[in-house]
Amino acid sequence: MQFIPNAPIKEEMLKEIGLESIDDLFSDIPKKIMTQHLALPPGISQQATEERMKEIGKTNQPFCALPSFLGGGTKPHYIPAVVKSILQRSEFYTAYTPYQPEASQGFLQAVLEYQSMIAELTGMDISNASLYDGATALGEAALMCSRVNRRKTFVIPKNISWEKKCVLTNYVKGAGIRIQEAPYHNDTGAIDVDTLRTTMSEDCAGVYLENPNYFGVFEEDVEEIQQIIHEKKSLFVVGVDPLSLGIVKSPGEYEADMVIGEGNSLGLPMDFGGSTLGMFACRNEFVRQIPGRLIGMTKDKDGKRAFCMTMQTREQHIRREKATSNICTNEGLCMLAATVYLSWLGGNGLRELSALNYERGQRLEQHISSIKGFEKVFSSPHFNEFVIRCADVRTLQEKLLQQGIQGGLLLDQWYHDLSNCMLFGVTEMHRDSDIKRLLSILQEGL
Repeated sequence: MQFIPNAPIKEEMLKEIGLESIDDLFSDIPKKIMTQHLALPPGISQQATEERMKEIGKTNQPFCALPSFLGGGTKPHYIPAVVKSILQRSEFYTAYTPYQPEASQGFLQAVLEYQSMIAELTGMDISNASLYDGATALGEAALMCSRVNRRKTFVIPKNISWEKKCVLTNYVKGAGIRIQEAPYHNDTGAIDVDTLRTTMSEDCAGVYLENPNYFGVFEEDVEEIQQIIHEKKSLFVVGVDPLSLGIVKSPGEYEADMVIGEGNSLGLPMDFGGSTLGMFACRNEFVRQIPGRLIGMTKDKDGKRAFCMTMQTREQHIRREKATSNICTNEGLCMLAATVYLSWLGGNGLRELSALNYERGQRLEQHISSIKGFEKVFSSPHFNEFVIRCADVRTLQEKLLQQGIQGGLLLDQWYHDLSNCMLFGVTEMHRDSDIKRLLSILQEGL
């Protein structure tokens, strides 16, 4: 049978299913939302397309040409050459988890190494083979909490990323889970513990806490928060920046039940906001509820060490009603990058990098807040992000861009009580000359 567009067989196929035209296939779509035509230019050759794409590409500004101090998401981190070198090997160069263990032992071993590293880093018993990103990991955590204790309310801090909040809302909608927000303290930027206590109901499946949170602030009352959550027999979900774990307690040390996070900082480039890597780890008692898949070590028929998929509880492998998730794959290539990156860093390297990011954040905040017209907003300790208030952030942002610097993230669009506030982020990639230039422009005033 020929499967060629507009082939004569098209008429026969339409007749067979009782339709007169292709348009009848889309009759369920309301006419008012259908697009009649697309405003696309005429087709051009491959060579002309490549030339056009190069011209468009020249308008982009790389980090080295336009230093970015944006907080609240993807930030620049140094990626050693060994990461790209190993990723580009033909044995690994796929984003998909292999289904043929006999032909993919090296890749499966890398996944097992990743799981072991994330479990050790977070202080959890087990980690899965990764998810799509930090936002979907949060959605999966909410669903998992509800599966474990059969409750239908999930509490989140009011100051999480609006992107995560949107993804979470879409994730839990079909499961009938209600999202409830706990406010943050205006002085510290940390979650308001007293209000959290009254916010939680008997139907609370779990509570999500970011440490450091979206404002870069460390939550100092984690022990008390943990007690409040577990007194209600709810589950404690902690979101982390993995690089911060080189200098602070792992969530396992303050009795978290699940740990999630965005692993973009572990050897992945910024690339306009991607690639991303969803970290997900939990205590062993929840192993049967964890989304995604687990890789384990076994022995083959000859008694030699081998690696295999130990568990993959999704709808393609077990009865649909017993599936924990419809995640079809882990972020294989991103997971491998994180594995190589963490192996290259080692424990001491992670500690040094974490301390460097912390120190740079403290120094930059002190320098900016000492300039007339600028003040720090929150008093709590922070990692490498912090919130600054000044008279006119939009005019300042434009001025910085004109001078070749991307300033902090404007917050008032999502947090109305933080008007004229910017969320700055700084890492080991920001040169002293970049920081001096930023401070010099800020000192000039508006």
